[in-house]
Amino acid sequence: MDYSQSCIYTVYMKRKTMTTLISLTLIAALTACNTPTVTEETETSLIPSETENTTDVAVTESAAPAEVTVSVDYEGMTAEQIVSCLTLEQKASQMVQGAVYCLDPDQMQESCYGSVLSTYGIWPAMSADQWRDLVTDYQEAAMDSEAGIPFIYGNDSVHGVNTASGCVIFPQNINMGAANDPELTEEYGALVGSDMIYTGMIWNFGPVVTSSMDPRWGRTYECYSTDLTRITPLAVSYITGLQSQGVMACAKHFFGEGDVAYGTGEGDFIIDRGDAAISDERAAELLDVYRQVVDAGVLSVMVSHCSVNGVKMHENGDYISILKNDLGFEGIVISDWNSIHNTSGATLKDQVINAVNAGIDMFMEEQTHEDVRDYIIEGVEEGLIPEERIDDAVTRIINVKLQLGLFDDPFLEELTPAYDWNSDRSREVARQLAAESYVPLKLTSDYTLQGKRIFVTGPASDDTGVLCGGWTYTWQGSSDADNWDMEWCPDCNTILDALQENADACGYEIVTDPEEISSCDMVLLCVGEYPYSEWYGDTEDLSITGDHALEGNAEAIELAASSGLPVTTLIVAGRNVLINDYLSDWDNVIMCYLPGSEGGNAVFDVLSGNVPLSGTLPMPYYSSLEDLESGNIMWDVGFTAAPGNS
Repeated sequence: MDYSQSCIYTVYMKRKTMTTLISLTLIAALTACNTPTVTEETETSLIPSETENTTDVAVTESAAPAEVTVSVDYEGMTAEQIVSCLTLEQKASQMVQGAVYCLDPDQMQESCYGSVLSTYGIWPAMSADQWRDLVTDYQEAAMDSEAGIPFIYGNDSVHGVNTASGCVIFPQNINMGAANDPELTEEYGALVGSDMIYTGMIWNFGPVVTSSMDPRWGRTYECYSTDLTRITPLAVSYITGLQSQGVMACAKHFFGEGDVAYGTGEGDFIIDRGDAAISDERAAELLDVYRQVVDAGVLSVMVSHCSVNGVKMHENGDYISILKNDLGFEGIVISDWNSIHNTSGATLKDQVINAVNAGIDMFMEEQTHEDVRDYIIEGVEEGLIPEERIDDAVTRIINVKLQLGLFDDPFLEELTPAYDWNSDRSREVARQLAAESYVPLKLTSDYTLQGKRIFVTGPASDDTGVLCGGWTYTWQGSSDADNWDMEWCPDCNTILDALQENADACGYEIVTDPEEISSCDMVLLCVGEYPYSEWYGDTEDLSITGDHALEGNAEAIELAASSGLPVTTLIVAGRNVLINDYLSDWDNVIMCYLPGSEGGNAVFDVLSGNVPLSGTLPMPYYSSLEDLESGNIMWDVGFTAAPGNS
């Protein structure tokens, strides 16, 4: 099958255009695959290891590989010995990761590339079995190649395996920072790691360990916090849990991207990929996070798109050397998506040579994987790259593959998931983390539901895509409203769904008809941002009715204010949006961030009083852009309006 021609995709560049079509005829080619078998789970309290499976179900019914002939027997060899068997051309191939829609299995068999990168995303999403079959096709090709080195498939499974249908979509990292529960975060990591095995995508490009300082940045929600003392234990816990399942985490992005100055963004971007002016003292603080995740055993680190003090990180040999030599990192240093193309070299060849010499071990190259491979070879042959640098890079790559057991088990037949796919425990943990992450910003009246007639309004009240945010099935994510009101996340209860399902049992009534608002006891106002990721989330306007606000926010806010009823406001957003213009009209305000597919159920949990509001701010909250720029904080990290905790 020619995957490079059959995978036809559309990247959504604006909110209205990124919501309707991602066409991949690959789906049609894989529709014969079955969905994963799900059975009841028996263990819910402890994180099992990969050998302590809670189910006897097979990973997949259709993943058995065809017979392959391994060209070289590497059994018992060290990474160094394996590298010594490879030609320069084979070593260069190991240093390249091409995109799945630009690198087909025939190319894999011919060149044996070290890794394959996943898609922008597909909607409707492929099943776990379909992903597993795709990965198996590539692995068969790699094992049939002359080098016979197993490859590894990488994916942004940043809040669950969020490109596979039926997977639990966990809260985003900003919610994890608000919940600040390292123990539960470790179990969350194990659940994600287990789900990765079902799909065959065992390299996860996460977690982000960045300290996000400016909420105008579009990647704010991918970060745990501004506070390094909150970030580090959460990152270590997640990495520990995820890698306990025999899969690979990737700490990113090294480093300094959260300190990028407003207005320095790359090209037309406002912040993303810009320049961070960092003092030696600040650098030491940020590097200590990496010291601790390295000590925790993280197997890969991704370099940032940003520059630090004017030098792009992808050619910043000084800091990459600190990571490897001073911090003792022995894993893979991988570039970010096409990022070497924005470094200082006059040609792509110059950029590749500079990046290799700076310490990049593997190149994430969407379309130019063959060119990059050739330039690595030419760089060595022309004396511009020491072959010892190539040997170091490939030794790191091979050593990680040995640690993952890929030489003994390239088709993951012996790697047993610890949990069922789409397990009850995954939903329980996602729901608990969401509830724990809800931060009360203002509490001046009773926000609970019992015995009341509640008018529910606002565009965030009934939209699964809004609850999940970016990196959900596709790169940018989407909203139900922008998809003809089809549920973007079919396995998700909206806020309205959850409240209506529990109304009779809990003794309250939900009303949505504005004609009946006068007969109600309170208004539940649900507002938020539309989904985005990376630079498409950069903004000059943080207002809850600004340029990233959901359509209908302003009208719902006005309706609630004119009702004369007590108003409890839920904010579903990827950052601390500006609300000061409306705060006086709201009796209670709860920040929900981006709580994922169990977010609606978690709203019921806290509004019913079954779960206390225990989240605290992971990042400072500002009352205006002027206060943001001057550093005048309204509510600081750790704030909560819960009684006795502020």
